[in-house]
Amino acid sequence: MPKETETFSSEGGASLHTVMIVEDDVHIGAFLVEAITEETPYHALLVGSSAEALERLKSLKPNLLILDYHLPGIDGLRLYDKVHEIPEMQEIPAIMMSARLPQRELQKRSIVGINKPFDLDDFLQKVTELLKA
Repeated sequence: MPKETETFSSEGGASLHTVMIVEDDVHIGAFLVEAITEETPYHALLVGSSAEALERLKSLKPNLLILDYHLPGIDGLRLYDKVHEIPEMQEIPAIMMSARLPQRELQKRSIVGINKPFDLDDFLQKVTELLKA
């Protein structure tokens, strides 16, 4: 079941940035939601598959995608391509995570790659950089 967490900025208002995390490992996904919730002012939404992400994107436009590369069905790279075929979502940046990443494909698409296991501070810094860009 997807977990949604709304966070609030230090100014007291609801965060305007939504991060969609597409991760089939519920423990990793919950860890990422918790880290973003506790360490940033952003809203984090966890979905467990590419199909679920595509369904949620019909009613939600996130500001950042965090994608696992090895997802069941459609892998993270193909999911990124499908999302960016939608005209209003072509500018959404992405972070892709996996133990092994297709670096050339990530570079072609300007996707930030993070190898698992990763340093949490580095991960959160990348999230912040992409949302401030």
